[in-house]
Amino acid sequence: MEEQLFFKKLNSLDTSKEIFDFISSQEAMSDIMASGALQRISEVEVGDNGLKNPDGVLKNEVFRALCFQFECESSKLSNIGLLNALQALIKLRIDPQSTLIASLLSEGKERLHKGQLTVKNLCALGESLLELEGPNCVQLEQILNQIQEKDIENWSPWEMAMVYKMLQKTFSKGEQYQDLLNRLNSVTLNTVSQLSPKFTSIILNSLVVLHQTQAVPLVTALCKHSVKHIPCFTVNELVNVLEAFLYFGHCEEIFTEALETHTPKSVFTMHPETASKIMQYCCQKMILSKPIMDAAAEGFITGANRFTTDQIAWYIIPFGTLNYQPPSAPSLFRKLENILHCHFSHFQPHTLINLLHSCVLIQRFPVNFLPKIFSSYFLQQLQAQPPGLDRTVTSQLTQLFLTVTLECPFYEGPKLLSKYQVKSFLKPHTSLDVHLLKRVKTGLLYLLKKRTYFASDVSTPYFYTVDIEIKLDEEGFVLPAAHCEEVQRRIALCVDGQNRFCVNSHNLLGEEAIKQRHLQLLGYEVVQIPFFEIESLQNCSQMAQYLHKKIFPHICGLGC
Repeated sequence: MEEQLFFKKLNSLDTSKEIFDFISSQEAMSDIMASGALQRISEVEVGDNGLKNPDGVLKNEVFRALCFQFECESSKLSNIGLLNALQALIKLRIDPQSTLIASLLSEGKERLHKGQLTVKNLCALGESLLELEGPNCVQLEQILNQIQEKDIENWSPWEMAMVYKMLQKTFSKGEQYQDLLNRLNSVTLNTVSQLSPKFTSIILNSLVVLHQTQAVPLVTALCKHSVKHIPCFTVNELVNVLEAFLYFGHCEEIFTEALETHTPKSVFTMHPETASKIMQYCCQKMILSKPIMDAAAEGFITGANRFTTDQIAWYIIPFGTLNYQPPSAPSLFRKLENILHCHFSHFQPHTLINLLHSCVLIQRFPVNFLPKIFSSYFLQQLQAQPPGLDRTVTSQLTQLFLTVTLECPFYEGPKLLSKYQVKSFLKPHTSLDVHLLKRVKTGLLYLLKKRTYFASDVSTPYFYTVDIEIKLDEEGFVLPAAHCEEVQRRIALCVDGQNRFCVNSHNLLGEEAIKQRHLQLLGYEVVQIPFFEIESLQNCSQMAQYLHKKIFPHICGLGC
């Protein structure tokens, strides 16, 4: 009862001075009470940048007396008093080489060796060892070996999180503790609803590092649980959660909705790493979230100078990938151009290519920087750094060159040498929907009567592949696909399945949008056949009628 009253009063105090006055008024304290006082001091005095008032704490007579007593009587302390004091003193940035820390740590290791510590004690010691000696500490393996023999059914969320953290730090020995990890994953699943933001983030981060791709139910539960904590996560915690979503390929609509609520409110004060990770999440999940992207654009305009070059790239690339220009696009890309003018040499070559390529997808043409990009010096830099001039990079370079050729006729700078150009573009996100293509081809056959009147998967001399090509003569008659003479019009049918659009959207992805734009500039009549227009068509007759209206809107009957 005395300890309960002590801690109730202690936890109501908000400054170290109040805590020291309170301690001075006590006639006697147990070691648990004294270590609790040290922990409370660390809670109120330690901020993001260390101790708020170092002299007021470290030089205080009451504090020094407590430290002296812990150092001299370490062997007489209870396990809880010993390990709580050690944790608090580490948090207060006491010199790790001091005799105080050495005495407490030595005593903790001695009790570990004798097998005198409970699971809670083992977790506390493990956390302290990670802080002081890092993941290579030899005692971590000893701690995990003892933990592995314990019953884990009644562990607290803190104990679970600490064991995950230790397993993460000893990742190289992962197979040795896989049985413990499997048991831990199973038990944690039943306690997800009790996890704080901190523990949710720690466990998700550990599951990523430990490659626990088989723990799908736990990952799913943690991802859903994280939604309610979004406003409460610290910078690092939210980054860990986003990385888990990306690593496990998880996509939770309510999580995105929560980000859409949180981001506009906090974008101007949000840490650059968090903001860029949110944009990376949207980009990799192909989620066109206008609330997030509009807010991100405003945040970049006002705070871009705080970003690293990699963060800038992750911030801007999604606009191109998702084919979206926010209302503040002119200011956004003017800001980007100013940054590139001032810090061009600070960007890694491959980062620059990704960044500038994303800009041309949405008709933001980096003509002032292309002379540098197409220079032999820059291309040599690209080649010298992994992944070098692989197919993806040369495709991006070729598309940059084609863009300025077609859309920037005023560009008079260096050209991209043919040896750096590809014969056809890679299309990782916009590959054909085979089922959809088959339906369209069946409808065309019904309409045109002969398979020879259209060709599919047609390579062009301009790097693009056309899904379906139809050739017309001067009078508008359909020509056989193999016919090369008398061709007056070429129709390119773009059969756009769901994978060519942003998720749950009718907005084309940037790489498909630029393809259709360029095909038009190259003389094709582009006819888009989006999945959402034909998914309700029931038979070949309906498909043929639809295609007739789309391809030949002004012709009542077809001559072939």
